[in-house]
Amino acid sequence: MKKRKKKKMKNVKKMAVTVSNLHIQYKGLQKISIKRNLFRLKPNKKDIVEAVKGVSFEIKEGKILGIVGKNGSGKSTMLRAIAGIFSPDKGSINLHGNTVSLLSIGVGFNKKLTGYENIYLSGMLLGFTEEQIKEKEREIIEFADIGDFIDKPVRMYSSGMYSKLAFAITAILETDIMLIDEVLSVGDVQFKKKSYEKMRELIDDDTRTVIIVSHSTSTLEELCDEVLWLHDGKMKMIGKPDEVLPKYKEFMGVSEDEDI
Repeated sequence: MKKRKKKKMKNVKKMAVTVSNLHIQYKGLQKISIKRNLFRLKPNKKDIVEAVKGVSFEIKEGKILGIVGKNGSGKSTMLRAIAGIFSPDKGSINLHGNTVSLLSIGVGFNKKLTGYENIYLSGMLLGFTEEQIKEKEREIIEFADIGDFIDKPVRMYSSGMYSKLAFAITAILETDIMLIDEVLSVGDVQFKKKSYEKMRELIDDDTRTVIIVSHSTSTLEELCDEVLWLHDGKMKMIGKPDEVLPKYKEFMGVSEDEDI
């Protein structure tokens, strides 16, 4: 495996992300009865779903953290909270002044707008100026490679086209922190290869911080410095990939050489 390029730095690496005692809850609206609303009764505890329960961890600048866990363990909720989409019900998230982008299917696009318009909308939401986006516009369109669909509303896109454009925007408009939610496994074979190579290029610079949610343990083993294992909203384990992933696989009932 190719080693990341190191820059000569006298100072110790600063923190990029600090998550402290994070709690995030959802209201289970489907469980709220008409009777309870009419009589203004207090909500039952079952109406509140706690997706993330007291999770704390830190990531130094330039590190790559993988997050694993079964479906419903709070992985995507965690990423959305770090991206600023969800607000903590308790605890805090400190990005230490870094810019952050979230790459996730179904997040970030206005489906009524065209792909071209969404390039500018997404870019400005990430904090880039119109001039900065204009400089990268052609590169984004060429990397996405969705042809004439760039001028069509996003609601007409397949999941593959959506992921191509989303990845292109996030990869070309580089932020300090990149949050990646399973998108490396979406798209055709050629795009998977191209996006994986681009991801390796982006994280080759040890000043960029990356958090990857993936069910592919082989990808996490190859790319990550550390792995965080979430289970039912709680942190079960955090450490080196070769320490965490074997125990996670054993817990999930798969062999050590099997990918999840």
